[in-house]
Amino acid sequence: MSYQNKTVIITGGASGMGLLSGQCYAREGANVVLVDINKEMLEEKCAEIAAYPANVLGVCIDIRNYDQVEDACRQAVEKFGSIDLLINSAGGAETRICKVGGEFQDIPIDVYDFGIDVNLKGAIYFDHAVMKQMAKQKSGVIIHLGSITGQEGCSVNIAYSASKSALMNGVTKSIALAGAKYNIRTVCVAPGPVLTRPGMAGMKTLCGRAAEPQEIVDMIMYAASDKCAFLNGTTILMDGGRNVMFNKT
Repeated sequence: MSYQNKTVIITGGASGMGLLSGQCYAREGANVVLVDINKEMLEEKCAEIAAYPANVLGVCIDIRNYDQVEDACRQAVEKFGSIDLLINSAGGAETRICKVGGEFQDIPIDVYDFGIDVNLKGAIYFDHAVMKQMAKQKSGVIIHLGSITGQEGCSVNIAYSASKSALMNGVTKSIALAGAKYNIRTVCVAPGPVLTRPGMAGMKTLCGRAAEPQEIVDMIMYAASDKCAFLNGTTILMDGGRNVMFNKT
């Protein structure tokens, strides 16, 4: 799985699985573009990766703003000459990010607007922007990060569940159709519980545990590699068998 001199853009790249992906790709010789809204953390993590040594560019933007998304892609091409891989990792449960509690009907509607904008529109914005460059190159891979919540639903984080379901189904399939004639593949990797937060440890799976973040990143890197050149327009559900458990009647 050689990524030497390949350029990868990673949204949500200053923390969590976005950051871990960036670190792993940097160690494999890729040019890494980390995109995040947290400028201070982004600068800190880019400095750490640069010290490997590795080629890294940090771009602080709000992925809800398409002009800023386009500018991030422009900076990547200007610095490294191509965009070979996009990992849409930014996002999360809207009530947790916005620090709002309560039942669905009690949550302010702007919290759900935020959830849709970050988890769904942000990914589509980046797909659209990178497709312009990838089509010129006639090559590229787009990876969406889904979630078991897109399968299960959620009584509170409606926008998160709806966005992940959309990415795992309509968006991944549709972008694969749009990119096929340009040799652009699109794949969704959808984790179950992952130990990025302590609360994930209590979610049940057939495997009896939550995933280590590295296990998910390993799958992302494999799905994006030439070893998976025949994988396109589909979702890989990495949930430790959770979906099987909760679909039993």
